[in-house]
Amino acid sequence: TGAEKWSESFKEPEALFPIAAIKDILPHRYPFLLVDKVIEFEPGKRAVGVKKVTVNEEFFNGHFPNRPIMPGVLQVEAMAQVGGMVCLQEPVTDGKGDFFFAGVNNIKWRRPVVPGDTLVMEMELTAFKAKFGLVKMKGTAFIDGQKVVEGDFQFAMVKS
Repeated sequence: TGAEKWSESFKEPEALFPIAAIKDILPHRYPFLLVDKVIEFEPGKRAVGVKKVTVNEEFFNGHFPNRPIMPGVLQVEAMAQVGGMVCLQEPVTDGKGDFFFAGVNNIKWRRPVVPGDTLVMEMELTAFKAKFGLVKMKGTAFIDGQKVVEGDFQFAMVKS
C-alpha cells in the first residue's frame, strides 16, 4: 500500500481550535491539558474535541507499566476540558473566571483507552443557570466509532 496511501486514510479533520487557541481559552497546561484540538463547535451548545493518546503520556509510567491504560478519571477530565471550551466562551461566559467540577453522574466506561487510541469527545450543554453559575452537560467519547465513555457533568462557573 505504501506510506502515501496510508497517510491519506488517516487524514485528520480540520481543527476549528488548534492547540494554541485551546491554550488561550483553557487554563490547563502540560501535563494536564488533555485536549489536542476542537473539530466542531456551536457557541453555547456543544463541542467535539480530540485527544491523541500516546505511550509517552506521563500517567502510563504508573498506570500500568506492563499494561498501559488511560485512567478513567483522566478520560472524564479530558471530556470536562472539552466542556470548558463551551463554558469559557460567549454566550455562556465572557471567558473571565474559572469552571470547576460540581459533580459527575452516570459515568460508564465501555472499554480501556490505550496508547495509539484517538479519543473523540462530545460535550453538549443541557442546562445553564446564569444566576447561580451552574452548568450541566452530557458527554460521550468514542474510539473508532465505538462508545467508550459517557456521563452527566455539572460545573460551577466562578467569576474572577
